[in-house]
Amino acid sequence: MARTNPNRKSTIYDIAKATGSSISAVSMVLNGTWARYRIKEETANRILASAEQLGYNVNMKARGLRLSRSGLAGMILPHYRNRFFAGLVENFEDYARSRGLCPIVVSTQRDPAVELSVTETLISQQVELLFIAGVRNPTPLNDRCASAGIPCINVDLPGPAAPSVVSDNRGGARALTDVLMDKMTARGASADELLFLGGVVDEYATDMRIAGYRDAFAARGITPAADAVDCFGYDASSARRALARRYESLGRLPAGLLMNSITAFEGLVQFASSLPRDAWQSSVVGCFDWDPFAAHLPFEVTMMRQDVRKIIAEAFALADAQDTAAHPLVIVPTGFGPMSGEDDRTVEPSVA
Repeated sequence: MARTNPNRKSTIYDIAKATGSSISAVSMVLNGTWARYRIKEETANRILASAEQLGYNVNMKARGLRLSRSGLAGMILPHYRNRFFAGLVENFEDYARSRGLCPIVVSTQRDPAVELSVTETLISQQVELLFIAGVRNPTPLNDRCASAGIPCINVDLPGPAAPSVVSDNRGGARALTDVLMDKMTARGASADELLFLGGVVDEYATDMRIAGYRDAFAARGITPAADAVDCFGYDASSARRALARRYESLGRLPAGLLMNSITAFEGLVQFASSLPRDAWQSSVVGCFDWDPFAAHLPFEVTMMRQDVRKIIAEAFALADAQDTAAHPLVIVPTGFGPMSGEDDRTVEPSVA
């Protein structure tokens, strides 16, 4: 099959005529979306072969990689226990289905061996893309995907070997710290008594939030106490123990508490429930995370909300770009009010 005029560029109309296919079918194959619309692989291969023979300007390597895909979209994450990760999953599934993909989501409990095993299993199932959420070191997983020719995006925690989408942890933590300090000052407490509790040392999200916390102190010309930052992890039991030590030392709850995650905040709620009611009102409380059930607590809490819908939208945009050479870091703003596409009647930045 040779071109009759070597100076004339081939078009999809030429490919359609040569293969006896419709214009729409040719377009779907060349765009890599043929499987979603139930075009047979035999037909897709014929169209791609014709495009190559006719000299049509198409990235044949990229299109060829997509021919063997299964219509599956994969996502791994640590767990489903808080609303942030649950929200990421819900939006990932919505976006995947809207693109004709079947979502597969697996929790790995922050175990590197499980993360690697699950990633390799999803690759063996020929997923078309993989989102890697909340993994502290995603590079080995990114490398596996790159070797298999599968686009992957790091979500929540970034990595140097693939594009990443994260919340504005530093800016959000600074804004939350400022609000809590203002509330402490209004109560007559000293703003420099605000503590930062929870998280993991040398983890991106925690490090950025601590930096934002310290930014707010620096802007006011004050310095937090040497023991003001306590990174004991994210689990509720560690939070309970940390608060018990502070309570025993002070004889009361600290004047200000910034809990770094909703699971650490759960530990605060559990500990506070064992105290007299008056003790609940003695501290200004904030949390870098959000859950609507906080509205039913007997004390006030200010919550910083991450925009899970925007995070997933940006991740799919990076996957669509398919630029394997560039590994951009996209930072999504946080806020106290409603996030994208949400009903502002369900969101309160501070609840009593």
